[in-house]
Amino acid sequence: MTPTLTQTTSPAPFTAADRCDRCQAQGKVRVVLAGGGELVFCGHHARVYDARLREVAVEVVTSDENDD
Repeated sequence: MTPTLTQTTSPAPFTAADRCDRCQAQGKVRVVLAGGGELVFCGHHARVYDARLREVAVEVVTSDENDD
């Protein structure tokens, strides 16, 4: 039997443990990549990299909380 990676249809909900991959501030935006990985950004870094992230993202999920 060959193991197969399955991509989830929806990313996990945000928790207090989700931290920005650039600065470790609280995560506000989760970017799901085509390869199955994901990146988490604070509001600031999500805005800085918005155009490029939307080019490579399969899905962009924002937290339900108010942005900084």
